[in-house]
Amino acid sequence: MIEITSLDDARVRVVGRLTEAQLRMELEPEKGLFIAESPKVIRVALDAGWDPTALLCERKHIEGDARDIVERLGPDVPVYTGSRELLAQLTGYTLTRGVLCAMRRKRMPRMEDVLRDARRVVVIEAVTDTTNIGAIFRSAAALGIDAVLLTRDSCDPLNRRAVRVSMGSVFLVPWTWIDGPVSSLKTTGFKTAAMTLTDDSIALDDPQLAQEPRLAIVMGTEGDGLPQQTIREADYVVRIPMAHGVDSLNVAAAAAVAFWQLRV
Repeated sequence: MIEITSLDDARVRVVGRLTEAQLRMELEPEKGLFIAESPKVIRVALDAGWDPTALLCERKHIEGDARDIVERLGPDVPVYTGSRELLAQLTGYTLTRGVLCAMRRKRMPRMEDVLRDARRVVVIEAVTDTTNIGAIFRSAAALGIDAVLLTRDSCDPLNRRAVRVSMGSVFLVPWTWIDGPVSSLKTTGFKTAAMTLTDDSIALDDPQLAQEPRLAIVMGTEGDGLPQQTIREADYVVRIPMAHGVDSLNVAAAAAVAFWQLRV
């Protein structure tokens, strides 16, 4: 246990002073870190095999909510503690349930490996809101989506807020980045279903969608939706039937509806 008494303590720079970009280490992502916040999320990450490098914990939680977490850490993982007020100043926000953990990132798997045994996947294209990313992952885990692919202009799923909103689901569903066009999924045997409202779109409950053995559900950015190229190259263009003249849902809500309807 290491007591923190100063905001300038260099040992806690990783949990209090580094930006998300600095944590990621763009050029060498496998050497990067991310922050898991709250005991529940940290437990999910540990159970899924992610390696902790440091724990930051309010004093009262060391023998309380985080006791089992502290006991699971190896002897080389420091546990920093201090007052609630000091830790809030250090991190810039009040800790959720008083605990956060810095963890090592892993080398990202190849898309082909993530998709090998998958039947239903979601492709997230240019979604940048951390809350939506976390919510999509939570729905994906709960509703049987086998894998998540993200275009490089989407938010990092290991962003602190995205991890917290997902309740740790980012550690449960295999995911990776997709570097080519969404249509490249066709080489892996997937049909693509672009979720968007167009004149020639089919309803989400159309039977031919449920009959597809391998289907990728493509979700677009919150504001502009999917790019025209993605829509044009999709095997299906799909809409969610709605009432009262409502023409769209929040991307996370739309994803949950699509996952439930198209589950296998």
